[in-house]
Amino acid sequence: MVDIARFFLDFSVEESCGKCTPCRIGTKRLYELLNKICEGKGCEQDLVDLKDLALTVKNTALCGLGKCAPNPVLSTMDCFYDEYLAHVKDHKCPAGKCSSMLDFVITDDCIGCGLCAKNCPVDAISGEKKEKHIIDTAVCIKCGTCIEKCKKGAIVKR
Repeated sequence: MVDIARFFLDFSVEESCGKCTPCRIGTKRLYELLNKICEGKGCEQDLVDLKDLALTVKNTALCGLGKCAPNPVLSTMDCFYDEYLAHVKDHKCPAGKCSSMLDFVITDDCIGCGLCAKNCPVDAISGEKKEKHIIDTAVCIKCGTCIEKCKKGAIVKR
């Protein structure tokens, strides 16, 4: 749900006419805070700031867009606060949408064909032919190429 709120804020930032400060600056700042949270760099104070800013933008914007832009943030924080907490406390995305918080893992279904390693743009995958391969999570950029190339579906996001 955090990623959904970010998606809607991205639209609002792009569509803002820029005439009033709450909408022009406030929606950008909300989007920046959501990005920080979705990247696993947020803290609990960011959640307080996010809600305060969302209420300020909603109550002070002059246009309909500015008054409605914070609604996805406010409603998801009210109904799915545990997801926001998971992002900032545990640095995990329960919905599995924030890729920077996920690890790519090769399961036992791996047959060692090497397609994943061959196509990895940063050489984060290693292993012998016909043996299960491993992903170096410190090197992996989480681009998803390995998942696309694996014909056995042996690579999952966790």
